[in-house]
Amino acid sequence: MNLILWRHAEAEDGPNDLQRVLTRRGHKQAEAVAAWLRAHGPSDLMVMASPAVRTRQTADALGCDYTVVPELAPEAAPAHVLAASGWPLSPRSVLVVGHQPTLGRVASTLLAGEDLPWSLKKGGLWWLARRQRDEDFQVVVRAVINPEFV
Repeated sequence: MNLILWRHAEAEDGPNDLQRVLTRRGHKQAEAVAAWLRAHGPSDLMVMASPAVRTRQTADALGCDYTVVPELAPEAAPAHVLAASGWPLSPRSVLVVGHQPTLGRVASTLLAGEDLPWSLKKGGLWWLARRQRDEDFQVVVRAVINPEFV
């Protein structure tokens, strides 16, 4: 299974967290990473986004259908993200567009085996995959993308 964690791009400040919108720079970040995903991402990608406006605007940059999943809202527990994505057995590749600190905590849970305060840069993406070696299952990093470098 492929699990791609994409943190929303840079957003404006505002009193209503769920209504915050992307900045001009945020739109550019989202477009750059979306272009990379279209060129390099898996073809069977199922996209899920938090209900926050900034995550939906980030997902919109891909130009494909996606599902808004309430369990991906800000401050979601890593277990909720993993359950929503179908980790580790989903038959499709899953892209989760979400928030910090949740996405960093999901990455640390899968890669380090514990919930740690890891951080994904705004607009950044971590592509993780589950593979089997003999009788062992492993989580591997396929890509880490910083929007400034694509």
